[in-house]
Amino acid sequence: MRPYAGRKRRADGLLFLLIILVAVVAAFPLLWMVLSSFKTPAETMQTPPVWLPRTPSFDAYRDVAGVISAGRSFMNSAIIATTTTLGIVVTSLMAGYAFAKYRFAGRNLLFAVMIATMFLPPIVTLIPLYRIVTSMGMNGSLIGVIVPNLANAFGIFLMRQFIAGVPDDLIDAARIDGASELRIVFWIVAPAIIPAIAALILFAFVYHWNTYLWPLTILQGASDDYPIVISLSRLLSYNRGALNTNLVMAGATLAVLPPLVMFVFLQRFFVDSIVGSGVKG
Repeated sequence: MRPYAGRKRRADGLLFLLIILVAVVAAFPLLWMVLSSFKTPAETMQTPPVWLPRTPSFDAYRDVAGVISAGRSFMNSAIIATTTTLGIVVTSLMAGYAFAKYRFAGRNLLFAVMIATMFLPPIVTLIPLYRIVTSMGMNGSLIGVIVPNLANAFGIFLMRQFIAGVPDDLIDAARIDGASELRIVFWIVAPAIIPAIAALILFAFVYHWNTYLWPLTILQGASDDYPIVISLSRLLSYNRGALNTNLVMAGATLAVLPPLVMFVFLQRFFVDSIVGSGVKG
């Protein structure tokens, strides 16, 4: 048993070192971005590169607000990401419940067609969606950015898979007690799949916080409604000949903070949802 135990310890040690190596490689760009935000413009252009700022400074963070409307841009991003995420969670719960617990003609075909839309690149639907939004008079506003994204095929698929595991007896008991279908969805089913909902919130919030092409298409000429990711592109144009790289890095650091905080708070539920889906599979 001792040789086996020794081999197992060595294997575990090598696996641990591999995990550390992968983590360092994955985190290095983020670390470089944060460190560069504290450097002077001269240090960001120096060759060979300066790894650590000699005199860390918050000047770049202060100057970001002078170049772009950082507060307004953050507010726009928060409105887009939060409202869209809420809409996705609600519609995904309701549609997922219908696909998982109702029996109706064409259910499987309709579900397959919905899944097929997940394979369409966003660029394919960009022009038709833009024409629809424009015909409804919603272009040039945050409403035009939000409304087309209030339902999501991936969210419906995820909720359907988890809701299918909720016992039918529990739902039938709620119906016998006189609960409406909406009450069953939000008071019986939703609490039973909290990890899946948390994972969906994380996915949706991060995606719509970072989305760039659709807001840029809809908000043409409405610079006051630009989210932070579009405002950051103005920092890139302001970065004349890499003279203000620290400013760009400071803006990017600020932009990445909300999704990072969201992940920190929801990571436990995210892991639980992965484990739960694996057990069900």
